[in-house]
Amino acid sequence: MGLLYALAAYLSWGLVVPVHFRLLAGIPAETILAQRIAWSALFVTGLIALLRHRLANPFPLKPRHALLAVSAGLIAFNWLLYLRAVETGHLLDASLGYYINPLVSVALGALVFGERLRPLQTVAVGIAVLGVVIAVVMAGRLPLLSLGLAVSFALYGLTRKIVGVDGTVGFCAETFLLLPAALGYLLLAAPPVQNDATTWSLLALTGVTTALPLIWFAAAATRLTLATLGLMQYLAPTCLMLLSTLAYGETLSQDRIVLFALIWIALMLYATDALRHSRQRRMR
Repeated sequence: MGLLYALAAYLSWGLVVPVHFRLLAGIPAETILAQRIAWSALFVTGLIALLRHRLANPFPLKPRHALLAVSAGLIAFNWLLYLRAVETGHLLDASLGYYINPLVSVALGALVFGERLRPLQTVAVGIAVLGVVIAVVMAGRLPLLSLGLAVSFALYGLTRKIVGVDGTVGFCAETFLLLPAALGYLLLAAPPVQNDATTWSLLALTGVTTALPLIWFAAAATRLTLATLGLMQYLAPTCLMLLSTLAYGETLSQDRIVLFALIWIALMLYATDALRHSRQRRMR
């Protein structure tokens, strides 16, 4: 069952979500983000009512829970960058960002928590950095969108690790923290949205396609080993890359081919190390 939950989450992020947002072409990314937050708030309100007896109680509140405001800002920024990628036809850059993300998370763990990098992890992070440097030299510019997605999501994961609350409870808190700004933007600054049933149905469904994959992911995380879950996370950016090239006609430039190749090598080393370490832990 855990495998099915993980597949549902990662295939949603890699295929359903980008296609969904692509169907909202013509609506500014900021408007979609605000709508996404508003509809997510409505969806999670029903979710809280349905699951209230099964959710982990975060009370009494602790000082670290205030960091949910930081995680809310980080995930909103990540969502906005992702929507920009969809809006401007740069799904390949989004795919690259989510490939780089695990390596950024490993580096942050070493910097913030003092986690020692194992030799293969060090090599993997070094190859990823080398790939970015070579891509910058070849293209003459930083892959800012990819790096922004990777770093913001890694910082989000780091913040949520420090906060240490139930995944669904945390998502609810973040959504309601973002809701006043989203409603303020929709009421005061957002351009009018085309008033037809299809558009509003697609906007309403953003709440579902935002919340459900997170819930499925949380369910998978409690049933699968971290090694299995870690390997499966590459399914989403792989689907995103295939979707961008096969369905939406994006092309891989030379610098991107080099960067993708080096990132894949780094990830293979990272995955090999994760599997080996997981086996060693089970044998103890």
